[in-house]
Parts: sequence; C-alpha cells; structure tokens
Amino acid sequence: MEKVCLLRHDSYDVDALEKKLREGFEILGGDAYLRKLIPTGSKVLLKPNLLSMVEKGSPVITHFAMFEAVIRIVSEYSNDISFGDSPGSSDARKAAEKGGLIEVADRYGVKFADFSDEVHVELNDPIMFRYWDVARAPYEADVVISLPKLKTHAMMYYTGAVKNQFGCLYGAQKAGWHTKQPDPMNFARMLLDLNSLVGTSFAILDGIMAMEGNGPRNGTPKRLDSIIMGEDLAAIDSVAVRLIGYDKVLNVPFLKAAHEAHWGKVMPEDIDVLGETIDSLKSNDFKLSRSAGAVNFLSPKLNNLIGTLTAPDPVVIEDKCISCKMCDEVCPRRPDVITFAESKGKMVPRWDYSKCIRCFCCQELCPKGAIVTRRKLLGKIFRVG
Repeated sequence: MEKVCLLRHDSYDVDALEKKLREGFEILGGDAYLRKLIPTGSKVLLKPNLLSMVEKGSPVITHFAMFEAVIRIVSEYSNDISFGDSPGSSDARKAAEKGGLIEVADRYGVKFADFSDEVHVELNDPIMFRYWDVARAPYEADVVISLPKLKTHAMMYYTGAVKNQFGCLYGAQKAGWHTKQPDPMNFARMLLDLNSLVGTSFAILDGIMAMEGNGPRNGTPKRLDSIIMGEDLAAIDSVAVRLIGYDKVLNVPFLKAAHEAHWGKVMPEDIDVLGETIDSLKSNDFKLSRSAGAVNFLSPKLNNLIGTLTAPDPVVIEDKCISCKMCDEVCPRRPDVITFAESKGKMVPRWDYSKCIRCFCCQELCPKGAIVTRRKLLGKIFRVG
C-alpha cells in the first residue's frame, strides 16, 4: 500500500501552513521520514507551478505562502535549496517575481535555477521515450520536490503532481512535444518518463484554493481546503481526481497510462489515505473541464477513432478577445491551424479543426480567458470530451 497524506486546511497564513505541513510529515513518519527523504548534504530543487505571469496569490500558480512554508521545513534538512520552472509563454524569473516567490526565496537564501540550461540525457528502461533534453537543475538535484496546484486541464482533464513536471522541459520544447504526441495517452506516457528521468522525490499538492472549469489558467477559483502529500505522484493525483469527481480514475489519461505501465499506485485499493478521508473533503459540484467518460469497444483502433471524433474543440469568446494573437504564437502547429478574421472591429482567431491536435495550448495560455472548449455532439452522445 502506498501512503498518501490528505490534510484539511483553509488558510494561506504562512505560520498556519507550516504547522499543517509539519502535521502531514508527522503522519508520514516525522523527522526520520524527512531525514530519509532529504539525506544529509542533499541538493534540493523545489519545482513550483509558474504557468504564467499572474498576481500574487492567484490560483494559477504555486502560492508564495506555500512556497515559504515548504522552505522553512526543508531548510532544516538542507542548506542547498534552489527552485525553478519553465513557463510556456513567459519568463520564469519574471513570473516568480510577480507571483511573490523571488521575494520569499531571497529572504531564505534559496537560489533561482535557470531552466534554459539543458542537458542531453538517456533514460534507462523508458515507457516510451529514451532520449531527452531536460533542464539541468532538476536533473542534477539530489531531491526534487514538486509544488503543484490542483486545477482542471483541457487536454489532460486534470493537472497536479505528474503534470507539473512538464515545466522541467525548457519553453520551446513544450510545443514540440505537443506536436509529436497529440494523443493524450502518449502525451501521458511522456510525462511519466519525464518524471522518472528527473527523479521527482515528493510532492505537496495545493488544493486549498483549486481551479475548476476553464483551467489551468482561466478557470474559476474553487475552495477545496485540501493539501495532498506523498512520494508517489500517481497516488497523489489519484486521490486528487477523486476529490473533484473523477471516481473512475482510469478515465483520466495519465492515471490510465501509469496503471498500465505499473508506474506508481493508481487504484484506490492500493493507496492508504492518511489523515482526512476523501469523502470528508470531496466536492460534489466541481466543474470539470472534460467529462472523461469511458469509451470501450473491442477494437483499440475504434476506441482511438471515437476518442478523436469526440475530443472538444477550442472556440473563442469574441467579446473577451483582445486580438493579441498569443493563441497563434503558442500553437504547436503554427501557422497551419489558426488564422484571423475581422469581427466587430477586431481580429479574432479561427481554427482549422482538421489540422488542430487538441493540445489546447491556445486555451491554456490565452491571457484573457477568451478561449474555451466546446463539446461536440458525438462527445455528448458517448458522454466523453
């Protein structure tokens, strides 16, 4: 049984957060557990979610108070701590400054790691992908601790502990991976291999203020009052998706991929949830970005075909669009998918859906939340998408 700690907490007061995280570590094994997790002399890399440049306290990124509370604890076990990320559409340091993380890091002597410094490496025994260009800092760290936010995600249904490590690939690479692996299941296998390569040691998933609906950037803040901690990233995410309404965990692509590859624990019967119970914190009205219904035919090819035909489409809310053309800039299939047409005195995007790979980078990184996903009729019939 894999142990995952589920905590109830409703505040971003840093002192209260530190106390609650210490309670979590005590449940997992206390000082002895932490000393095993962070051996003496370890170089520790904290990996927050710095998706984009947003204001302090935004549910889009790792909260600066959570960041500080973790640093306070980890600094008792290591004097060599750094942090970093690689957002898809903005400068990581500027995002960290605006989000309040640089100010915290400077006070505690935590170094900012530039993820543009890459190393070419080989992964032994991969699920799918052997050769990588990955950020040097997380790859060479002795201990990597992921600090994700609990949010919806248009392509992968949900983003948390596993998906957060996509930021260990430097900026421009992300579009390339979306182009090479447009299928959500193969993209999920890529994420698992990336986590294996980086050697993520532990994750603290912040669901105090989560995000529902049009996530991971433009959704709606949603209180879950939850923190999930543990070493097994798949198990953490399995607990998280059940909190928000994905009761059948294998309907979520990367959890299905993890289960098939025996990459961590995914099934509820294999996970020992310590602290609070899932039922005590579960949301009954969480707005999911995708329904994740099951499509099961005897033929895997038919499953894939139905999945493709039922995948939602990105669409624009014209009144919100500011004609910045960020959607086109971040599209992995640029310039083949998005064109612009005049409407109501401004230029708005139009998609060639026959070429769109449904990575939803345009939706994820739209600065005004003007792009949303639209379910197709076939998706409604099959209850997917």
